[in-house]
Amino acid sequence: MDVLRYTAFSQHPAGGNPAGVVLDATGADSEVMQRVAADVGYSETAFLFPVGDDDYVVRYFSPRAEVSFCGHATIAAAVAHAERHGPGTMTLHTRSGRVSVQTTSSTCGMLAATLTSVPTQVAALPAADLEALLAALGWSATDLDPALPPRVAFAGAWHPVIAVRERARLADLVYDFAALRTLMSWRGWTTVDLVWRASPSAFFARNPFPPGGVVEDPATGAAAAALGGYLRALGAVPLPSTIAVFQGEELGRPSQLSVHIPEAAGSGVDVTGHAVELPRLALAGTGLAHLVGRG
Repeated sequence: MDVLRYTAFSQHPAGGNPAGVVLDATGADSEVMQRVAADVGYSETAFLFPVGDDDYVVRYFSPRAEVSFCGHATIAAAVAHAERHGPGTMTLHTRSGRVSVQTTSSTCGMLAATLTSVPTQVAALPAADLEALLAALGWSATDLDPALPPRVAFAGAWHPVIAVRERARLADLVYDFAALRTLMSWRGWTTVDLVWRASPSAFFARNPFPPGGVVEDPATGAAAAALGGYLRALGAVPLPSTIAVFQGEELGRPSQLSVHIPEAAGSGVDVTGHAVELPRLALAGTGLAHLVGRG
């Protein structure tokens, strides 16, 4: 199995979120894909199964389990495909539904990819779940931004969205890995989207991912799309709107995600980013080792 390694939402190998990409996984079963993803060790590896011209079934595996949708691995797979077959539009059939991805040459001369998520959903976050979340994070209700109340949002996977008043609270993230993994696994949440609003169109984010065996994602496209749906549902941005999400700085892997939020309620959200291929050899000395959970 030919496993490519790309980092998404960065123009440089030292930034972004690394993903494994298998452009043709024909014949691989779940056990094989899970083993490969664990060996690769990134937060997700995408496995593509061709079903037609630029038409694929895709499955995503973290080191511990399969996930329904992964944004950064989608961006990585689209750029990897475009570098070998030319830019254009791909159709991906995920466990959550159909996702369209378009690759183009950006002004910097690199390929960029834009995914359009499945229709978004936003639901209430029960008080007991919020209390358990805050306890696992070591936060209190006074840390939260009252203008952006906690919700659970979906754009292919479910993510609680928790906004804080101050960036310092976001920067100081040390959480109970086991407690948060138990809560998230019980509720079927993929990551927790912790955000701070720096301006009307700029957000800083951190995304714990303990159900996948990963302490934190440096860039999370699925959560960024869910954030877009959340902001639209709350009327927190003018529509249509494009926001920037900055992530990964605390991990030494700075990432930038562009999120376009259409006006139509519940429609898919567009997430755009670059991706760059990484060396075939396992990465060393790049700060990735501490991302993988040991719990």
